[in-house]
Amino acid sequence: MTGTSATELPARPAERSRVTALDQARTLLARAQEQKAARLRQATDETVMPTVLAPRTTETRVQQALDTATVDRELPTLPAISGLLSGAVLRGGSVYSVRGSTSLVMAMMAGPSAEGAWCGVVGMPSFGAEAARSLGVDLDRLVLVPDPERDWLSVVAALVDALTVVVVRPPGEVTPGEASRLSARLRTRGAMLIAVGSWPGSEARLEVQSSTWTGLGAGEGLLTTRQATVAVTGRGAAVRPQQHHLWLPAPDGTIRPAHPTAPSLTHWEATG
Repeated sequence: MTGTSATELPARPAERSRVTALDQARTLLARAQEQKAARLRQATDETVMPTVLAPRTTETRVQQALDTATVDRELPTLPAISGLLSGAVLRGGSVYSVRGSTSLVMAMMAGPSAEGAWCGVVGMPSFGAEAARSLGVDLDRLVLVPDPERDWLSVVAALVDALTVVVVRPPGEVTPGEASRLSARLRTRGAMLIAVGSWPGSEARLEVQSSTWTGLGAGEGLLTTRQATVAVTGRGAAVRPQQHHLWLPAPDGTIRPAHPTAPSLTHWEATG
């Protein structure tokens, strides 16, 4: 994991059962509930002496997410993401699928995260926490589960009960039955799922079809900015098949609409 503020569930030894990641997620939630009960008892018993706050552990972080979770809600959205959705908002209880760009995934997380939402990332061991922070994701409210292996669906379902936004990269094709069961859970909790790759019945599908990086000189230099062509399709009336041009990121590090530029010697083309 990159960065020190995000909370990562412990890596599991090779000799342990494949259900360890799911057990960890369930234990995390159980401990959070126990801590909540203990804090309530302590608050009842206190008279004059102030409370000494314990360090912020994974359990207390997730409990805060549980305490603030609501259902049937609109989630804060970066203007650039709202533009991709033709002015529509991100909605709790929905699934959005993204192809071709981890930065676009982070941008979708950034709006809710900046407004206090808790986020989780499952099945992405190379997820760059520092890059996410630069786009507006609060690492103090980020839980990472890099390697859930075959239990990814159960781990996601457990985290949906606590977190507002959950990102997952499934290890294989998702069946309609799996998608349906998880969608019901999302609607109950008002959480949002961002699937990296395809997902049956997703509210909107965003795919980076091509991109142009800027920053390379004559064999040297750094890639600093990217203009991407993003195709968006969806099942709702507010999201029609169309293409958008986006800075991903812009020279100032933000994500915002862009006007296509002709390639030059300082550009590097990428697709997919």
